[in-house]
Amino acid sequence: MASLDFEHEELEFKAFHAAHASLLTTMCDGLQRKIAGLLQGHQGLQVSKIEGRVKDSAECIRKFSGKYRNALEEQSQTFAIKDHITDLLGIRIVCLYEDEIRQVADLVRPSFEVIEITDKIAKVEQTDDFFGYKGLHMDLGFSAADVGVPMNTALPVRQFELQVRTIIQDSWSVLDHKIKYKKSIPGALKRRINVLSALFELADREFRQIRDETEAGLQSAPDETAVQDSPAETPVLSQDGYVKGELNAFTFLKIANHFFRDFAFEPYKVDGFVESIKEWSPDITRPEFNSIVRQKIGVVKRYKQFFEDRNENLNFNPYTVIRHCLYLGDKAVFNRALRTTAQETFDAWLALNTPIEKGAEA
Repeated sequence: MASLDFEHEELEFKAFHAAHASLLTTMCDGLQRKIAGLLQGHQGLQVSKIEGRVKDSAECIRKFSGKYRNALEEQSQTFAIKDHITDLLGIRIVCLYEDEIRQVADLVRPSFEVIEITDKIAKVEQTDDFFGYKGLHMDLGFSAADVGVPMNTALPVRQFELQVRTIIQDSWSVLDHKIKYKKSIPGALKRRINVLSALFELADREFRQIRDETEAGLQSAPDETAVQDSPAETPVLSQDGYVKGELNAFTFLKIANHFFRDFAFEPYKVDGFVESIKEWSPDITRPEFNSIVRQKIGVVKRYKQFFEDRNENLNFNPYTVIRHCLYLGDKAVFNRALRTTAQETFDAWLALNTPIEKGAEA
């Protein structure tokens, strides 16, 4: 029963916490699973991690003492510590980009009872002289079914705190908590902290803009299905800073996706492969690359079929096909595109299939 005796209520809360420790952990795990299910499969949403925690009793008591105790005691109002701890259970969702925060919230919120929402993004952005932690906090109510326990289970708590933040915001939050003094300090030091916080905010914005411009770059790359380039085209700098005619990840993908429509090219592999091509032929242009692949892919596809028929456990992925196209296009320049054994096997097949080598795209 609630009282005005802090020491008594402290012992009561510790006993409450210990008695329900196992069930609280089970409930926390259940919330993580439910939320992961709500977010799973949504295209374009990139969640870095979903983690949960049961706040330990000492931390809860410190929070109560710092936030509620004085006011309650001054008003001679009885209290039970557990009634003032709304984040005994906490779930944190870390996504990649700031504009995904509200997308995550919109996906999760309808499945729970909304008790309170604290939008720290709006709070920070509405000030012009303060930088700090940005994120979205929601206090949400849940049922036994939500946490995967029997319906007749007596739940020690029925709400949890959900934090949604970006990787950058999460990093700043961790580091910010390590700064021991932030308010009653010399102005110069406070300014340095604000500058540092602003850099984190800028990084968040830049990552989002780089993502958007990357997508725009992919969309605006020349359409290989519409025109056939002249291999002699020379790269020139456009007004927006992009090099027309340049072979880069964007233009490579436009070409590769045309020839391999059902293959998912992973960005980091594309980056490495394009760099390899440019190492083999530093001056290669997008039109030259497109021309080689377009002219040689028919031959390589026939060789691919021949090879796979005789090697059941091996197959040519699109990168292997392109390597063979480049080698066939110029064996001296692209000698490193294939290993020696692969060259020998391919050359032997070509020697027996000379008429096919003169063919064009299938």
